[in-house]
Amino acid sequence: MRRIRLGGTERSFAAVGLGCMGMSWGYDEEGRDENESIAVIRRAVELGVDLIDTADQYGPFTNEVLVGKALRGHRDEVLLATKGGLVVDDPVTYRSHRDGRPEYLRGAFEASLRRLGVDHVDLYQLHRIDPRVPVEESWGALAELVKEGKAGALGLSEASPDEIARAHAVHPVASVQSELSLWSRDALTDGVVDHCAREGIAFIAFAPLGRGFLSGLIAGPGDLPKADGRHRLPRFQPEAIAANQAIVDRVRAVADRLGATVAQVAIAWVLAQGEHVGVIPGTKTRRYLEDNVAAGSLTLPPDALAELDALPEPAGPR
Repeated sequence: MRRIRLGGTERSFAAVGLGCMGMSWGYDEEGRDENESIAVIRRAVELGVDLIDTADQYGPFTNEVLVGKALRGHRDEVLLATKGGLVVDDPVTYRSHRDGRPEYLRGAFEASLRRLGVDHVDLYQLHRIDPRVPVEESWGALAELVKEGKAGALGLSEASPDEIARAHAVHPVASVQSELSLWSRDALTDGVVDHCAREGIAFIAFAPLGRGFLSGLIAGPGDLPKADGRHRLPRFQPEAIAANQAIVDRVRAVADRLGATVAQVAIAWVLAQGEHVGVIPGTKTRRYLEDNVAAGSLTLPPDALAELDALPEPAGPR
């Protein structure tokens, strides 16, 4: 599996990382299993996965505690990444607001260190830019954490090229994390992926499997657990799920020709968008973890890439 350099640093990470959100937030509330999630994280490390991604929003707060437990004895084997700047108002509806004030971010960061049980993180990311606070102010406050040795590098999440450039002028942007998949290509069309390539910034794609839909395992709402946040998303409404099966069918046809799974092809397509592009698919099971990691060794031939590039737009906004 190729490695990706964290912009402006000597650190690198394997192209397929692990997003830990679903272990504590968003998906299948009744099916969470802390012991299995810890086993998944530790198995990921065994497989060479070294980018482990969490955030204080997930839970809220409980995912960082879980990740901290899983990494005891393995801290030096991973690039530990967390995020701050999104504050949960209602964990039932997942309603949150942005807070980029320097004083808030400092307190959020220190709280993340305590929950993770570490004295530093390798990558601290501004989860969303607060429109009420100039990005230069938020970013300047986070830059102090790097000077103090508490954060190895800084990243942005869901930022525009202009916002990335403004932050980069204050302190190097090491990474940008945004959604990118076969059915969510905004980061390509709005120029973020290209901007990162030009500036030597790592691009980290979250939800490369379309929040699980591109695994090929969701044929209707009944395939989602009852207590699952995806029920509220437009693309997971009955009509949209039915319409979007056509996308999965075409990905499956490519996968069958290559002797791969639907998920592996979906991940490999994201990785093919640039040498600086990595992914953090999430999972709560070791079986799917191993399937995802294997995608890092799958090279899509030109005809498969062309076929996937030509997939239609999905039904429903993301």
